[in-house]
Amino acid sequence: MSESTVEQLISRRLRDLRKARGVTLDGLAAQTGFTKGYLSKIENGRKVPPIETLSRISSALNAEMAYFLRDEEESEAETGAVSIVRAHERRPVARGGTAFGYAYESVAHKKRHKSMEPFVFTFPAEFQDDVSFSHGGEEMIFILTGMVDFEVDGKSTILSPGDCAYFDASVRHRGRAIDGEATALVVIYQPDGGGKE
Repeated sequence: MSESTVEQLISRRLRDLRKARGVTLDGLAAQTGFTKGYLSKIENGRKVPPIETLSRISSALNAEMAYFLRDEEESEAETGAVSIVRAHERRPVARGGTAFGYAYESVAHKKRHKSMEPFVFTFPAEFQDDVSFSHGGEEMIFILTGMVDFEVDGKSTILSPGDCAYFDASVRHRGRAIDGEATALVVIYQPDGGGKE
């Protein structure tokens, strides 16, 4: 699925769910801390929200993050105990993180009602000024390829393939690739399951 298709899917699903919940853009802005204008851009398909943003929106609307990434066929099809997403079925979620060089691919977007959101994640080559991320729940990063300079709460650690970092996701964090591309399996856990759609 292309990035523009993901923008359209997220925008449509957000608008439909917000209206179904009876929440105005002003109300959603108040709940998430984002501006009404920013949320409007997401709803109109002009912005692909990074994971941190999508997490806050999904919590405010009592929905799973995956709800925004599944098309209608997948929403109907994946109600069983097992969900399989083939490598070619991965979905880009927030290209450029959105503007900071991070790239996410959802690897379990078909599964409904889950507490974890797993992604294959590509790190940018450089940190962008003072940009770092925080969101609810817990996060695990397992390095697949390359070397990563990983910062949590301002403390830097070098991670290599096979290394794993597990941390409270509300603590500011960020990472960058060292000498070439670096990828990781990232799993975000939200104890409340991110809500129900």
